[in-house]
Amino acid sequence: MAIVYKKSNMLTDVPFHYCPGCTHGIAHKLVAEVLEEIGAEGNVVGVAPVGCAVFAYNYFNCDMQEASHGRAPAVATGIKRVLPDRIVFAYQGDGDLASIGMAEIIHAATRGEKITVIFINNAIYGMTGGQMAPTTLEGQKATTCIYGRNPEVNGHPIKVCELLSTLTGPSYIARGALCDAASVRKAKTMIRTAFQNQIDKKGFSFVELLSACPTNWGMNPEQALSYVKNEMQDLYPLGVFKEVK
Repeated sequence: MAIVYKKSNMLTDVPFHYCPGCTHGIAHKLVAEVLEEIGAEGNVVGVAPVGCAVFAYNYFNCDMQEASHGRAPAVATGIKRVLPDRIVFAYQGDGDLASIGMAEIIHAATRGEKITVIFINNAIYGMTGGQMAPTTLEGQKATTCIYGRNPEVNGHPIKVCELLSTLTGPSYIARGALCDAASVRKAKTMIRTAFQNQIDKKGFSFVELLSACPTNWGMNPEQALSYVKNEMQDLYPLGVFKEVK
């Protein structure tokens, strides 16, 4: 019988712990497939800090390093500078990267560190119970803004791609989504470009992925994917924000 689909060798056989409908699993799949397709097996180091993906070391079939909350870009920088021939990536959520880790991501980007950052934006703190994140949409409810995010009280959502694209150091800044098949295919192309840029020593590469969190959004998986497509993309448009040829 012909094999029509095979799980990437860059993923282990450990079952994901993520909630039903969570798109972390899709993001893991895309990263793993790209790394295998570019022939990176045996030459990859991943960094994951605190958050829903804290157990990423169980799932990616490569060397993995844990980092303190928000500090993945700093840890990845150290690894890449000591081992410049390795492909190094950080995998971070929005509460981690855009809040406590904002200084780290900005300074790694402006230095043009030759690392790849995968940024999962599900607009909420997923692991710790659904608190408002820096990326929570205006009017979106969370446990720390039960009536919805109010810009006068909570400030406006942070658009990380737009922010980082103003810096000189990055070579590639893009935003994709994980809400339907077409978007997933485009997101994979963005991830491939980000890793290829690292191989080509072009500098800092960053891919944001709009993701679903049905559990903390109080939705079923179908509703959550619709929210990503019809609500999140209005605030966070998809596309390439910066690319150095």
